[in-house]
Amino acid sequence: MDHREQARAWLAEDPDPDTREELQRLLDLDDLPGLEDRFGDRLEFGTAGMRGAIGAGPNRMNRAMVRRVTAGLADRLNAAAGAGARGVVVGRDARHKSDAFEADTVRVLAGAGLGVWTFAEVVPTPVVAFAVRYLEAAAGVMITASHNPPTDNGYKVYGPAGRQIVPPLDTEISQAIDAVGSLGSVPLAPADDELIWRAPTDVVDHYAAAVVGLIDPDGPRDLRIVYTPMHGVAGHLCSRVLRDAGFTDLHVVPEQAEPDPAFPTVDFPNPEEPGAMDLAIAMATEVDADLILANDPDGDRIAVGIRRDGEWELLNGDEIGTLLAEDLLSNGRMTGGLRPAVGTTVVSSSLLARIAAAHDAIYRETLTGFKWLSLAAEELEDARMVLAYEQALGVTVGDLVRDKDGISAALCVADLAARTRAQGRTVGDVLDDMVGAYGAHMTLGRSVLLDDGEDDLVQQALDGLRQRPPTDLEGEEIVEVWDHDAGIVTRSDGSFDEIDLPATPLLRYVGADGTRVMVRPSGTEPKLKFYAEAVERHDDPAEARRIAEGRADRVLSAFMERTLPGG
Repeated sequence: MDHREQARAWLAEDPDPDTREELQRLLDLDDLPGLEDRFGDRLEFGTAGMRGAIGAGPNRMNRAMVRRVTAGLADRLNAAAGAGARGVVVGRDARHKSDAFEADTVRVLAGAGLGVWTFAEVVPTPVVAFAVRYLEAAAGVMITASHNPPTDNGYKVYGPAGRQIVPPLDTEISQAIDAVGSLGSVPLAPADDELIWRAPTDVVDHYAAAVVGLIDPDGPRDLRIVYTPMHGVAGHLCSRVLRDAGFTDLHVVPEQAEPDPAFPTVDFPNPEEPGAMDLAIAMATEVDADLILANDPDGDRIAVGIRRDGEWELLNGDEIGTLLAEDLLSNGRMTGGLRPAVGTTVVSSSLLARIAAAHDAIYRETLTGFKWLSLAAEELEDARMVLAYEQALGVTVGDLVRDKDGISAALCVADLAARTRAQGRTVGDVLDDMVGAYGAHMTLGRSVLLDDGEDDLVQQALDGLRQRPPTDLEGEEIVEVWDHDAGIVTRSDGSFDEIDLPATPLLRYVGADGTRVMVRPSGTEPKLKFYAEAVERHDDPAEARRIAEGRADRVLSAFMERTLPGG
């Protein structure tokens, strides 16, 4: 079947007039490149669900794809006894088509005999993850593309533990999706079906109260905060949580306060992107704020801005995660009387491991992807994960939500900043103290597109590293090589060990001075991703950071030069 025939077949069962019009226009124009782009591939369903640009065809996010994916998910859920009675929690953000995608998801699930918990309005992603456990549901679905461009949307699945799914469940669901026949054969329940339930209003209330309960109710609250939800759906709830906790000197960036699927004030609705925080910084300067907090559009990430030497500085994910870890472990909070644990991913800073050792806490390191951190938290015995984080501004504190939660993280940062201010100090001072205690850990990351249209240049580069391994990192002997694909760590003294993690195409090199370099392929594009970390001790924290950052930059540049084609 050529792409014209595929488009006509799709058109015949597409439930959305917008995408039907899009396809008909392509057919009328005989736009073969446009048809190839939509029908030459298909969005993949994986552990993170499915995400992509909105449009017609199997290589886009659309109502037909949502119905098909949901039918496969329902088939897999119905294989477990009692799933129908437990129900599935379904929520959505405010992106384009999210309301239609949510409605289709709900009707297909109910049509398959599964109860469905719905919300009266848009909700942040952490609320859906929380609600799965709170309602003891069989699964959860969140319609969101998180911080992707406004042209995108997505479909995220949670298992009964309230965390993202892990293999082999993703493959089983994908196979069930492939087995779905025509869309006409997928039962659709009416919108008022008895299996479609409204989630109790106390779900959000209980979440908000539980988040507020994470901090000391008697702690200081004298702190002026500027906050932005970045045109997303976390604004009202995060503001409520901060105010309920006593942080009433709160200033929300007005231009970004309400949900808007166009994200008109930013090029990309991601707090990490240059310029995304400009309005928040301008407002913080205007009102003389002490702290800037931001969420991404679905509320699962946290961005933090602090004043240092009179200038606003945005903290990176490693700084936020280790700052909170040091605070929580120092104060012995959120342990429930158990031994504390902290966790992060293999490409994050090694600082968290040093902090854990200093506080006799368990340290867990996982593959990239927050699902692995949540799974590690579940598998702890006689211990509790008090904090887990990943570099890309994803943090969870305590055991409230088993996924990234930018709302609870925002409150914990505000609490730390207020306590610090009450002592006549700043968050920057706390970071300087950590440099004094553990050294300056500076991390850098870069990615390079490798695509000549023919050869697999990414794999060639990785093969080259294995065949001609580097022996030093800018003069420092490499003492450990971690090949996560082979599952072996080899040391310069000839010893080796197995890596107790699932296989993944990642190479990690550790120098004698603690310098590290990591390289891995992108999971979605023909790119190589490089990471470097350098550690430096110096009496002056600023000088320590400057030296470490310079070394990380030199090491990373040299490593990339020898690795990339022509190097």
